[in-house]
Amino acid sequence: AGVKEDTFNVLDLAEYTKNRPWWRKVFAPNSGSSAEKYNVATQLLIGGVTGWCTGFIFQKVGKLAATAVGGGFFLLQIANHTGYIKVDWKLVERDVNKAKQQLKFHSSGNKMSPEVKSKVDEVIIFLKKNVILTGGFAGGFLLGMAS
Repeated sequence: AGVKEDTFNVLDLAEYTKNRPWWRKVFAPNSGSSAEKYNVATQLLIGGVTGWCTGFIFQKVGKLAATAVGGGFFLLQIANHTGYIKVDWKLVERDVNKAKQQLKFHSSGNKMSPEVKSKVDEVIIFLKKNVILTGGFAGGFLLGMAS
């Protein structure tokens, strides 16, 4: 009494892969590069489409951000000119000079932290393994920025 019987299910891999959606096949995790998984046309297509979408979104967000920053600066100048606000320009100049000094101090070392260096190395390895995909993304990104 109380004996548990072990049962095993047999998984037919051919049948399993037939029933999987195409996007799971395309974006499934794989340790290899995309050059090992896809042909050149597929890599260019995937890179180009994702690059175009990214470039298009960057363009729209960039215009919105530039409009917001420019409009905010314009409104602050109008408020300053009409007397609604007073700007202490000596304090602004002192803070800007302090920021310049900090930037000079940080850039003079020219050394990356180990965490940043490891991430940069990972990105470089990915770019080297997926040159065609990266090229398609770059081209698509530029087209997306232009459209």
